[in-house]
Amino acid sequence: MPQTKTANKIMAKRGLAVRVKTAKYRSKSSTQWLLRQLNDPYVAEAQKVGYRSRAAFKLIQLDEKFKFLGKGKTIVDLGCAPGGWTQVAVQRNKGSGQVIGLDILPTEPIEGATLIQQDFTAEDAADKLKALLNGKADIVMSDMAANTTGHQQTDHLRTIALVELAFEFAKEVLSEGGIFITKVFKGGAEADFLKEVKQKFTKVTHFKPDASRKTSPEEYLVAIGFRG
Repeated sequence: MPQTKTANKIMAKRGLAVRVKTAKYRSKSSTQWLLRQLNDPYVAEAQKVGYRSRAAFKLIQLDEKFKFLGKGKTIVDLGCAPGGWTQVAVQRNKGSGQVIGLDILPTEPIEGATLIQQDFTAEDAADKLKALLNGKADIVMSDMAANTTGHQQTDHLRTIALVELAFEFAKEVLSEGGIFITKVFKGGAEADFLKEVKQKFTKVTHFKPDASRKTSPEEYLVAIGFRG
């Protein structure tokens, strides 16, 4: 799959590999994580340009591929912490539109966005979001994933449950022609769920941005053209 222009730009900046000395107080897994972070060009670029996480580049690459962000959009960002996707959404809105972010974890304020700390699975979560919206949403995007247990099948089912919950919310708030984007794990969405999404949108596809680590099972379901 061809890389996006952002991927080409960032990968071209990759420098010499950084080595990490072993330490008695650090576990092997911690050393591996630190090594990966220090040698990750997306981590370095995020720090350089002021994004709160490397995940910002996932959204940028999704937008380069599908071209859905832009001035004046009304956007709901589910699972927004620490705020990388929200930052990109606000920037692409160019001082207009509306961006609302939600996460069970606290998120530091972002100028141009409304952020709430809330468990999306709580009964009142959807109503709180709807109350904040100025009309219908153009985009509902979700980077939510259930905390992993180490058991692949369990983790997949728990994340799919969040995906389905996000989809139900999207159907309620999206304007005609709107876009729904959500993280799924390898293997994609369940067949019955995917069939329903295709009934509600004119185009549905899966995409794995270059900013998603090769070892990660994540990819994104992109549904374009909400039928209303």
